[in-house]
Amino acid sequence: MEALRRGLEVTGILGVLLRAKEKDIIPRVKTVLDEMIEKAGFWVDGKLYNRILVIANED
Repeated sequence: MEALRRGLEVTGILGVLLRAKEKDIIPRVKTVLDEMIEKAGFWVDGKLYNRILVIANED
C-alpha cells in the first residue's frame, strides 16, 4: 500500500469514529455506527462491533 510505503498512518472508518469520540467531535460511537449500518448499508462483524463499543466505553 502506497500510504504505508510513504510512512503514513492508515486508519479505517471505525478508527476514525473512535478518534472522533476521543476528541469530543461525536458523543457516542454506537449512534453513528448504528446509523451507518441502518442507513448506508455499512457491514461490520458482530464481534468487531462489540469490540469497538468496548474500546469506546459504550458496552
